[in-house]
Amino acid sequence: MNKSKVIIAPSLLSADFGRLKEEIQAVEAAGADWLHVDVMDGHFVPNITIGPDVVKAMKKYSTKPLDVHLMIADPARYAPRFVEAGADILSFHIEVAANPGWIIREIQKTAANLGRNVKVGLVLNPDTPASTIHEMINHIDLVTVMSVYPGFGGQKFIERALDKVEGILRMKPDILVEIDGGITLENIKLAAARGVRVFVAGTSVFHTKNYAASIAALRQNAEAAATGPGPNYGAEDAKRPNS
Repeated sequence: MNKSKVIIAPSLLSADFGRLKEEIQAVEAAGADWLHVDVMDGHFVPNITIGPDVVKAMKKYSTKPLDVHLMIADPARYAPRFVEAGADILSFHIEVAANPGWIIREIQKTAANLGRNVKVGLVLNPDTPASTIHEMINHIDLVTVMSVYPGFGGQKFIERALDKVEGILRMKPDILVEIDGGITLENIKLAAARGVRVFVAGTSVFHTKNYAASIAALRQNAEAAATGPGPNYGAEDAKRPNS
């Protein structure tokens, strides 16, 4: 069981892709709880990153849960492939999901067929209200609140995105809320105080000289501001028997 009140998930989008294996091993050794993997298709967002084959390769040399974020226009088509590739947590955007319940069931069915128990999440862009996921809230494990507009790393934190966290927790008090985009040592405290417990950190980890010190400082600031219980499942709990 992860004893920390918070989960730090360094975003591999900010890692050196020419040394991806070494970067993963280094950030895990530095204290990362999860590894956040951004999947972009050039349609839903203007950038293109990685596909299932790269996630499958990551799975071979990672020991922490892979928190895979689908920033793609057709999650219904591709989500099962990322389950097969080894995603431990798989989230997709409500903005492009005509039938989110069906996608959730397909993820769960694919995972069950593989003997796995993948956590499922929905993602909200900065301008998307919390009410859009009301009907799905009891069928998911995680809600990711985007605090930047998705597509590129290194953007400035949008503080108003935090306003929807209270509404999410009012719908389901024990759900994990993740914040993604522009996290720094200062604004992580604002997010933690609102009830966020999972923090995606890209440049604030990978663009520093000491990953361990950076992760420790982020964790310390978040825990100091966090109130109430810790996450309802931690890094170790999200690992799968076959991972």
